[in-house]
Amino acid sequence: MIQKKKLSNLQEKDISVASIDIGTNSTHLLIAEINSDLKSFSIKFTDKSTTRLGERDEEGNLTEESIKRVLKTLKRFKEYCKSNGVNQIVTAATSAVREAPNGRDFLNRVQSDLDIQIELISGSEEARLIYLGVLSGMVLEDKTYVIIDIGGGSTELILADQKDAIALTSSRVGAVRLKNDFFLDNEPINRERSNFLRTFIQGSLEPSIEKIKRRLQRGKTVSMIATSGTAISLGNLILSDLEQPKQKMHGYKFKKENLEIVLEKLIKMPTSEIKKIPSLSERRSEIIIPGALILKTSMEMLNFNQLTISERALREGLVVDWMLRQGIIKNEFNIQSNIRKTTILHQARKFGVDKERSEKVTNIAFQIYDQTKNIFHGDTDSKAKDLLWAACNLYDCGKYVNISSYHKHSWYLIKNCELLGYSQSETNSIASIVRYHRKTLPKKRHESWQSLISKEDKTLVLEMSLILRLAASLDQRPENVLSSIKIKLLNNIIEIELIPLKSNQDLLLEKWSLELCSKVVKELKNLELKVV
Repeated sequence: MIQKKKLSNLQEKDISVASIDIGTNSTHLLIAEINSDLKSFSIKFTDKSTTRLGERDEEGNLTEESIKRVLKTLKRFKEYCKSNGVNQIVTAATSAVREAPNGRDFLNRVQSDLDIQIELISGSEEARLIYLGVLSGMVLEDKTYVIIDIGGGSTELILADQKDAIALTSSRVGAVRLKNDFFLDNEPINRERSNFLRTFIQGSLEPSIEKIKRRLQRGKTVSMIATSGTAISLGNLILSDLEQPKQKMHGYKFKKENLEIVLEKLIKMPTSEIKKIPSLSERRSEIIIPGALILKTSMEMLNFNQLTISERALREGLVVDWMLRQGIIKNEFNIQSNIRKTTILHQARKFGVDKERSEKVTNIAFQIYDQTKNIFHGDTDSKAKDLLWAACNLYDCGKYVNISSYHKHSWYLIKNCELLGYSQSETNSIASIVRYHRKTLPKKRHESWQSLISKEDKTLVLEMSLILRLAASLDQRPENVLSSIKIKLLNNIIEIELIPLKSNQDLLLEKWSLELCSKVVKELKNLELKVV
């Protein structure tokens, strides 16, 4: 996308980049902080305004009212960028502008009035940027994915894996376009009209669907990812319908049958009642049914019974694309290969965690983990070890809030921060491992314990928090005094030998602190702890 100004020094450790997405329904701003060492970015600030640029006159031109709304929004966004020390602004205008006869005039007006140069992107380029955005926020397994982004004026469908985009498509059917063309205010949708809309959507999506199907490899596992406002809003409605506790939508999975139930309820509701739904803004309430129809039809045509939500899409993709252009990252796979590591290190840095001490605790924790298989834990696929690593790097981040009861503050910060690449259940597990690494063991009334849904998650948390408890108890000094530890199981006694870096090193503090864990070891594993 067009660069607003050149950077004087790309070797700076932190660079602030803003991305602006001018869509059919809304105009969005994202300000990201890029860490050139980690070759990643974190989101500092977001804002959006419902500018309704898709409202056109009889000739298909952008209306003066909608243009003024965008200009007003962009002026505010530019001020945000200035006050946040943004080094670079990248922009994109999508279907509303590229299809309007006066689209170019609009871009020139923005340039002359606000000195913001906007790149008008094609449908396939929009799809590519959406793919980059999803890559930056989710770990894609070794399989193929169909990514769907339902915008106001178009729907992008992408066939991709963790290394490359295989097919990039864009269809001229979107939630705002469908609403403007076929929905009348307060007019309910009967079965006949619903069938007509479904047929229309199928016809609009068919070229994209056929291209996706042609490029699918036989025998390859395929999953679906849905991005942006429509999917997130529907996810929140499904969550509420299932009476599940509120959670972050990034990584949330729902089934087609859940979508169908919510859609049936929405269709039967008067528009005035839909507008009263707390999780929907007024504008989103007007286009939620068209958006849901597009999503449901897409799932049917591609034979998907479940999808996963990604909160990252075009805006984040603009940032990734800029990083690629500047050589900060070499290719798309660089984003995927270290996504979990970089997001944990980002959060640790943000909360002022002592890197050297967290590395020391991690080293001790892994020694305990490796030597206590089938004693303290039964982890066979290293999933628990990965979550233990994350917990070791963030276990004392709560000191950023207050040293007193910092494990509780750490739980809250981890549960509510952005841990990219981790599912909601994994995030809850990491937070709970940290919560129970000191003081009391879990109680049924604890919110942190209630957030763990499955029995497997609770077992994992108990086992890994015990390991973290022992490792953290040995971190009693700023400097490292331990060379290694050796663990033996003798009948019902677990013996831990502390080996100092220097032969004359007194480990009295470490021995005393570790012995305080005896009660928990006895309660959880029915073993006596002996420190040598």
